[in-house]
Amino acid sequence: MSNYRERAAALVAQMTLEEKVGQTLYNAPAVERLGIPAYNWWNEALHGVARAGTATVFPQAIGVAATFDEDLTEKMAEIIGEEARAKYNAQKEAGDRDIYKGLTFWAPNVNIFRDPRWGRGQETYGEDPYLTSRMGVRFVEGLQEEKDGFMKAAACAKHFAVHSGPEKLRHCFDATASRQDMYETYLPAFKACVQEAKVEAVMGAYNRTNGEPCCGSRTLLLDILRKEWGFTGHVVSDCWAIKDFHENHKITKTPVESAAMAMNNGCDVNCGCMFPYLLDAVRGGYVEEERLDEAVTNLMECRMKLGMFEESGTVPFDAIGYEQVDTAENRAVNLEIARKSLVLLKNEGNLLPLDLDKINTIGIIGPNADSRKALVGNYEGTASRYVTVLEGIEDYAGDKARVLYSEGCHLFEDRTSGLAMANDRISEVKAVCAASDVVVAVLGLDSAIEGEEGDAGNEFASGDKLDLQFPGLQPEVLRAAYESNKPVILVSMTGSAMAFNWEDSHIPAIVQAWYPGAQGGRAVAELLFGAYSPEGKLPVTFYRTTEELPEFTDYSMKGRTYRYMEREALYPFGFGLSYTSFALSDVTLSGDKITAGGEIKVSARIKNTGVMAGGETVQVYVKAPAGNAGSGERESRDVQEDGNMQGSRKDDSTAADGSASRHVPNYQLKGLKKAYLQPGEERDVEITLNARAFALYNEEADLMLDKGVYTVYVGMQQPDKRSAALTGREIVCLTVSAEKTEKL
Repeated sequence: MSNYRERAAALVAQMTLEEKVGQTLYNAPAVERLGIPAYNWWNEALHGVARAGTATVFPQAIGVAATFDEDLTEKMAEIIGEEARAKYNAQKEAGDRDIYKGLTFWAPNVNIFRDPRWGRGQETYGEDPYLTSRMGVRFVEGLQEEKDGFMKAAACAKHFAVHSGPEKLRHCFDATASRQDMYETYLPAFKACVQEAKVEAVMGAYNRTNGEPCCGSRTLLLDILRKEWGFTGHVVSDCWAIKDFHENHKITKTPVESAAMAMNNGCDVNCGCMFPYLLDAVRGGYVEEERLDEAVTNLMECRMKLGMFEESGTVPFDAIGYEQVDTAENRAVNLEIARKSLVLLKNEGNLLPLDLDKINTIGIIGPNADSRKALVGNYEGTASRYVTVLEGIEDYAGDKARVLYSEGCHLFEDRTSGLAMANDRISEVKAVCAASDVVVAVLGLDSAIEGEEGDAGNEFASGDKLDLQFPGLQPEVLRAAYESNKPVILVSMTGSAMAFNWEDSHIPAIVQAWYPGAQGGRAVAELLFGAYSPEGKLPVTFYRTTEELPEFTDYSMKGRTYRYMEREALYPFGFGLSYTSFALSDVTLSGDKITAGGEIKVSARIKNTGVMAGGETVQVYVKAPAGNAGSGERESRDVQEDGNMQGSRKDDSTAADGSASRHVPNYQLKGLKKAYLQPGEERDVEITLNARAFALYNEEADLMLDKGVYTVYVGMQQPDKRSAALTGREIVCLTVSAEKTEKL
């Protein structure tokens, strides 16, 4: 088979200017004389093939992140790719080339969930660059599975690069970030997707970053993406983002200037309506035709990798039939992911798991208890069957227990019926609780109010959250359940962190269920009744209040996420309880010195010391020495050693010499390994840390391995006082030293 690049360039050389411009549109028309069929580049597959009919609907991305399971993420993406091909083959056979019918999927979203108020954070893999990188890479590798030189489907890392709300400002906002924050927080997952996973596409963001519109940013798209990282795929704009250049950002004055700016700075295909103006831009000398040729060559090369110009039946993926969509095997994997995504946050007195032999009546209350919408989050497909939490509990309980149900209240309005008085279901809630032996309150949000501007409603903040409380009457419904003096279990279905201060003080058991997919209700029911042991970990910090956070519009990482926060979390990143117990022993390092070209192997033995089979995540964190990379002699937080979450960290806004300075992370996740063990079983695990795991970026974005002593924390949680208090487990602390400062 000839080189795709050469074939693509030869094809482009035969096109007229009008034909080339047409191919840069997301809904590219056919060029029949050259055998190029029409193609719509716009397709979605965030957690299953979306918006194109029936498909396996997996848990939302934030729930997938909570599994802390790279292998399972790749397996999910492989299934998505298989179903994508099956649907594409059927649609192609029928001549259907509509939107959402192609093979170029605008997923994964590897933005950093830096602020819990952001409505689209549910689409991400959480707040940590390392976890996001690992999940993103494995998703891309699974989706882009190759066979005989062809790619099954094409992934797209979005939104490049500094993008995480507020939604209502995204068309005009300038996200200002230091070079240190760019390279240490906002860019690593994109870099990993590009250099490790060879992601086929990258999508720009709506906002500006440091003054440049992201979809026309020379810094992002040319200097970093193409030149620094060596990206060879194609760049797509976010939808209608290029017209923001002149309409909202006011960087350009006309559509022609906006189209030229995007094309000249590396954007190849426009989701929107600006690239038809490239005809005038090229004819007027604003864009060289050679640059247009390059863009179209990038696009044709992608389509060739996907086998779109081959004779039917000659591409190995052509044999995938529609019967591969929504199979029993795929639904089984979906249920497995849902189970592993659920995070047990509290289990006072071992209330969970429930014993059906000791329960006669189960009360189920809350607006999300029987909600299909709360199962799936946004960018979703259509499942052949949905199992809500109510249905899951009813199915599991069968004839062993009576199930009573009340919606309790509307998700956010003050009544469930337009003609009723406010709080029209509270009497029913009280009746259900009074008649029940145990109460399951299923509260939260859904994608109608938490999500993307334009998709989510505008009742609150264009999809963002104003605060971290359950909206509407939900808190009152939960209090009514508590005041019934019956055991209450809170199941929270949200795509983001909530502030469970009252709940943590009053409710004995709390489960964070995210948006757990079409099988989610079954997974929740099985967890409540002990069919398996929970193993999910928080991919985001659960704060106590938004008041401790910087302004939503502040993109500095100082004071944000577990890596830089200064106060104690309510529920920390990396935390999650289990029904069984695990112990680490024989924790060792392969050496105590690290150099620029070296690596350290972390070895440990993990044992299931409990009575149930279960999974656990070994987590390795690294803390750099104070004064890293010329940042001044400051202490960074070490709660394991000083026991004071708030007190050990000095102001890092100024270096020792009085110059402007950087912020040093408290510590950072740098390795993880999942282990699944039967009771009494033990296993050795090994995690490799290379020099980059120890190094930090300085203010100039140089990656520096500084001379000094580094702390390596090995455990099943992050090394903070709150996690130790919640789990009753300590972290193993070891040290590694670098004898000289080196630039990596």
